[in-house]
Amino acid sequence: MRLILVRHGETTANVALLLDTAEPGADLTDVGRAQATALVQTLEGTAIDAIYASNLVRTQQTAAPLAAARGLTVHVRAGLREISAGDLEMAGSPEAIATYLDTSLAWAAGDLTPMLPGGETGAATLARFDDVVAEVAATGADTAALFSHGTIIRAWSTARSDFPVERAARSRLANTDAVVLEGTPEEGWRVLSWAGSPVDDANLTTAP
Repeated sequence: MRLILVRHGETTANVALLLDTAEPGADLTDVGRAQATALVQTLEGTAIDAIYASNLVRTQQTAAPLAAARGLTVHVRAGLREISAGDLEMAGSPEAIATYLDTSLAWAAGDLTPMLPGGETGAATLARFDDVVAEVAATGADTAALFSHGTIIRAWSTARSDFPVERAARSRLANTDAVVLEGTPEEGWRVLSWAGSPVDDANLTTAP
């Protein structure tokens, strides 16, 4: 099956450079709503059988125009939420953001020992995303769009494929950018494109 992992549109917290990871989270800005609307045209011609979003409002707001255009229901799943910032919630200092990103990239590389103070473990974070992907795969959908968050999309996509973590670290996902993967929960995943750029090298791994 094919997964289209879409980062949400711009929020007020994005503009302020804050680690906003708790429920319900910030709403989309006017720019973010325009980005969500533009996705309808961006994904025109791409067959999508199912749409899922995290329990944070910004992903549901981003998914809504596409769901309306396709006549699909947005299935809300908490497992798709952003990596918890824990005690760093709503922090915006360069040091806090670096700690958050460095921890997520360690998980992406397979080192699950680092933890954010007051946050989830790496194993639990990746497992909850795995659970939603397994649920989607069990529906028999050929292609599903999962609206989620930049840091967890980058960490999960890298951890569950052989996509180089160094490349992921350099490959920021802007608002409404997507990572497209192909595979199965049992056999593993291959990244087909990252933020619109094709990925030609094989990066399929076995399931965790």
